[in-house]
Amino acid sequence: MSSNNDPVAIPIIEINPSDLPGMDTSDPDTLTGEAVLSFHNISYRETIQSGFPFHKKTRVIERLSNINGIMRPGLNAIMGPEDGSRSWLLDVLASRKDPRGLSGDILINGKPRPANFKCTSGYVPQNDVVMPTVTVRDNIEFSAALRLPVKVTRDERRRRIDEVLELLHLDKVANVQPSSKELKKRTSIAMELVAEHPILFLDDPTTGLDLRTTIDVISVLRRMSMRGRTIIFSINQPQYTIFRFFDSLTLVASGKVMYHGPAHESLEYFISKGYKYDSHNNPADFFLDIINGGFSAILDTEEDGHHAHKYTELSGRQHQVTEKLANMYAQSSLYREMRTELDPLLGEQRAGRSSALEQITCVTPFWNQLRWNISHLFKNYWGFPDVTMSQTILTIIVAVLMGITFRFLQNDCTEVQTRANLLFLLIGFQSITSVTAGELFVIDRNRFLHEHTSGYYRVSPYFLGKLLAELVPRRLLPSIIFTVVLFSIAGVKTDVKGFFTMLSTIMMLAYSASSLSLSIGAGEIAADVSTVLVIIYFMFMLFFSGMSLYSGISLPELSWIQYLNIPHYGFTALLHNEFLGQNFCTEHNTAEVSRCQNYVICTGEEFLMIQGIDRSSWGFWKNHVALACIMIIFLSITYVRLLILKKKRHF
Repeated sequence: MSSNNDPVAIPIIEINPSDLPGMDTSDPDTLTGEAVLSFHNISYRETIQSGFPFHKKTRVIERLSNINGIMRPGLNAIMGPEDGSRSWLLDVLASRKDPRGLSGDILINGKPRPANFKCTSGYVPQNDVVMPTVTVRDNIEFSAALRLPVKVTRDERRRRIDEVLELLHLDKVANVQPSSKELKKRTSIAMELVAEHPILFLDDPTTGLDLRTTIDVISVLRRMSMRGRTIIFSINQPQYTIFRFFDSLTLVASGKVMYHGPAHESLEYFISKGYKYDSHNNPADFFLDIINGGFSAILDTEEDGHHAHKYTELSGRQHQVTEKLANMYAQSSLYREMRTELDPLLGEQRAGRSSALEQITCVTPFWNQLRWNISHLFKNYWGFPDVTMSQTILTIIVAVLMGITFRFLQNDCTEVQTRANLLFLLIGFQSITSVTAGELFVIDRNRFLHEHTSGYYRVSPYFLGKLLAELVPRRLLPSIIFTVVLFSIAGVKTDVKGFFTMLSTIMMLAYSASSLSLSIGAGEIAADVSTVLVIIYFMFMLFFSGMSLYSGISLPELSWIQYLNIPHYGFTALLHNEFLGQNFCTEHNTAEVSRCQNYVICTGEEFLMIQGIDRSSWGFWKNHVALACIMIIFLSITYVRLLILKKKRHF
């Protein structure tokens, strides 16, 4: 890179990849030092399926067409209209798209792009995926702990974190949660910079930021590029104060290149082709106006009464303009010079191109990933103190009201039925509240996909960390509070062993029911749809369980449903624990029982026999075994769906 200090026009000189300092090209899975990315005749075709599941229609859309270029250390900007081409080019270069649609060659320092390129390069998505419930420092520390090798000492890691915080002017807000758009963007960039990858991709890093913040972000990227980083980013119509920092500019539209070369030569290129430039105009606006076929002038002069015809005409004209500009660039001396530089690099690879499949590699072991995931996710759980407190207060209020109600309804004639109703209410509460567990993986879906794809961790430590750090406390706290408060007021079996047996049964039910919600919510189904499906299931199963309790009706032809009925197993175990060995017709209430109009059940064994419940010890534990099996099955399904999800989605 040139030593010229002029920030407006910094010339780019040719770099021989083999001469780059600190670059080890012998190991295809390692990127260190400076990096030059070149792409040769790349095209990308996206396959889209639409229609019903068993009658889908498939169509192929060409997103990129025969694109060539080179990105050196410096600021490499990709600009274009709002047709998605610039983001497609960026994501293809960053290996964030399905490789099955890609043709052509992408090289790093003249070598094939390694299979784990996503893990050895940085990528900042347009939609920030930082965790807003933990501090800026916590987010950066999480990235450093999982993306730096374990041989990096704690002091060295802390030094790098402090350096990045200072570089991005985050040192004064390091202990603040990133809530604003600006702070989230800075934190996202910091999480990538701390890994010290030689190539950093950013998808529209200035979207949603004001001019001052945009200049600040680009200035930071500029400083990083002057240290030898290759910064590649897409951007839409930057101000001149931003544009003047660019080293390289690539203009794309309709999947084709309109210009690729030094940014400071781009204006001269279009002027030399006969386009008139107003000195007061912003170069970025000028380029996009050319690509759009001068639409801004047409829209000002056309009458408002011909919108449909006007936009049809403009659409056709834009296609003609992009074809003309692409052909003009392909015939230019700038393109020929670029091909002269690219062809030798490609020629070295024609003999044997790498066909290795893309893979995710992590630099830290499983237990380190699990430990940091648990710590990070547990902080996320406690990052909602208002929600946790509100949930606790609401749970206590509901439990107190219901406990008082059942307390006043108790009498010697209906003691057995009242206790059964209380247990059924408890089962209903645990089942319905477990529906919210389905959002556990939905909320963090984009963040998980980005972090996993970038090599933070494998799926298994994230999955286990999510269960241990969020699901366990989320279901444990309200379940215990509701049960203790409710039975303290309404009355419960005084035996300590029986009380804790009841709590263990309730927790088994809670986690089994939550596993069903997780298995449905972990995929690509919309959160609202998965919630509705789970609610329908529990409403139907609770209705089925309540039929025999309240009406004594049993349907033999539907008896098989009990094997799929999660509330049934919990309810049966609770009835067994609560009623076995109980005597409700003691000597002190014999007179009251004798005055009851209906038949009074005096022993718990009699009630269990009426309900058809096995009174043996196995009659209790088989329900726990069933709940444990159901939980294992649905958690396994959840894990498999996460594996499938990360294969389908490329970030």
